[in-house]
Amino acid sequence: MTSSAVRSRRVEPAPKRQLDLLPSAPASPAGLVPLEHRGRGTEFLAVPVRSVLNTPAATHMPFWSLNPYVGCEFGCTYCYARDTHRYLVERMGGEIETLPAWQAFEQRIIVKPDAAGVLARTLEPAKLGATPLVIGTATDPYQPAERRFRLTRQILEALVAYRGIRIGLITKSPLVTRDIDVLRHLSERNEVSVNISLATIDRRLARRLELRSPVPEVRIRALARLTRAGIHAGLLIAPIIPCVTDGRAALDSLFRAAKEAGAHYVVGAALRLGPAARHRFLPHLAREFPDLLERYEQHYAGRTSANRSYQEALTRRLSALRRKYGLTDGRFRPLAEPDESPDAQGQLFNRY
Repeated sequence: MTSSAVRSRRVEPAPKRQLDLLPSAPASPAGLVPLEHRGRGTEFLAVPVRSVLNTPAATHMPFWSLNPYVGCEFGCTYCYARDTHRYLVERMGGEIETLPAWQAFEQRIIVKPDAAGVLARTLEPAKLGATPLVIGTATDPYQPAERRFRLTRQILEALVAYRGIRIGLITKSPLVTRDIDVLRHLSERNEVSVNISLATIDRRLARRLELRSPVPEVRIRALARLTRAGIHAGLLIAPIIPCVTDGRAALDSLFRAAKEAGAHYVVGAALRLGPAARHRFLPHLAREFPDLLERYEQHYAGRTSANRSYQEALTRRLSALRRKYGLTDGRFRPLAEPDESPDAQGQLFNRY
């Protein structure tokens, strides 16, 4: 599809939902306005935005991206996006109070209340061309905050005004099925793919990795609901955690569940460990999987992604499982690219 083939029409955006501020709550030093505070310690803060789209040039990924929130209540121990909270607050000239970056990411959720309106005013489909626009690359767009603020639904409603855009969603939450009506309408005008993210089908193992995320069977049921409704949806196995969730039997069970749910595709990506993710994941690894700690410290020393030899072996395994179950590799590439740095520890994880 060429940029000249992309046509758009605008409609009046859906009314923006008013967000109630806490009584007499002053703006924070970083310009963030408190919206709500929950008993378990999670705080929601609003930030004004002039732009909501991230270009491929800025993210070094082969797609445009949009995140309605900064931070994520699910707080998965392995999350690679934990630094995004710190980056935003630093750009605003503020500090993240007394919390370390990894903790602020899951307890100080930054809300973009005018995201849909900004998108409607600034989106130029011709600039996207055939490049996908992916929602939820650095936060879950259907985390619990979405029940309250409904930003993701507003964004999808705004996108209905356009034609010929390739749109992707990434989520762990069954809340995405709330928006089947909008997704079906959106799919009539655009190419839409919903990626249900799941690292393991084993409930006990999932709880050891991501305590607050929806359990695996709920996510698989959400995938089935989407496909039965005619939505193009598949399974995103992410992250694939070396020596924990990458075994043949474990991956086979995920592919089998995806096939039974009517998935159109399965894609996978190996674990990434940036600085903030290390501070959260490595201590957790030491408690839950102590025998792996030294191997991880060596393998990820000086790198954020698994080495090339591991990723190539993983790609072969995933390809074999796709052939077995008659599934494709989807429309969007995995979020992690092979690490190009010298690999002194290349065989640490290679059990293939």
